[in-house]
Amino acid sequence: MADSHHKPGLTDYIKALPQYLMPGHLISRATHAFTRCRCRGIKNLFTDWFVGHFKVNMEEALQSDPRAYETFNAFFTRALKPDVRPIVSGEHELACPVDGTVSQADPVEDGRLFQAKGHDYSLEQLLGGSHERAAPFQGGSFATIYLSPRDYHRIHMPIRGTLREMVHVPGRLFSVNPATTRVIPGLFARNERVVSIFDTAVGPMAMVKVGAVNVGSIETVWAGEVTPPAGRVVKSWRYSGDEAPTLEKGEEMGRFNMGSTVIVVFGPEAVEWSDAIQPGAPTRLGQLLATTKQ
Repeated sequence: MADSHHKPGLTDYIKALPQYLMPGHLISRATHAFTRCRCRGIKNLFTDWFVGHFKVNMEEALQSDPRAYETFNAFFTRALKPDVRPIVSGEHELACPVDGTVSQADPVEDGRLFQAKGHDYSLEQLLGGSHERAAPFQGGSFATIYLSPRDYHRIHMPIRGTLREMVHVPGRLFSVNPATTRVIPGLFARNERVVSIFDTAVGPMAMVKVGAVNVGSIETVWAGEVTPPAGRVVKSWRYSGDEAPTLEKGEEMGRFNMGSTVIVVFGPEAVEWSDAIQPGAPTRLGQLLATTKQ
């Protein structure tokens, strides 16, 4: 399903060049503080602008008044009304984990994932540099979904799963918008990210939450805020027995505090992507992502 026709243009390179020079983590820390500001005048002014500029549909929100949220971040990670995102219910159906836009949905070939024309990246590097961690996904398949600022930013489970490992991988904080994705090599394996490995009925599933500039925080429901910690070392947490949370299909598993990208990876012969999961296609939480092959 790789979109091999959209070539990067000069504008893409011009937009990407300053990102190599700007202090992504410093900017993101400032954003982290600003989005938690409780000054009502500042918070309301920015939230009103954001809703208008990005055409956010507040009718779907559980709290439809954007000024009622205590902080901008509370608004940004707002909950939806019940039943506005029905979850596919078939035994062999996997649910899309987020609202967003499909970037790619392809096989993992020779340990590489397709990013954009002329660019791919290493599965092993994406998952934190561990050969052992990457091995079950070799020859499998992946889907990359980009969340724009206007989207709902909670992340939900495609299938019932039991958590086995969480990995925080430090890295850069480049933008992950389509223009940047077309020109920065290995983008998703260079940005800071949180990897969650689940055991499921179709084998292992990796949910990779990729940070980006202004994404000062990634949370999970079992560990709270995972980023931004100090340090540059890959950290891993393993879960077993009663300490390993099991999440049902459609249940929230995490959220972005500001927008980014989710990559879902399965092992070989596990799933077949839905015909609707094509590069450039919009997605809605709960729609059919894939069907199981097992």
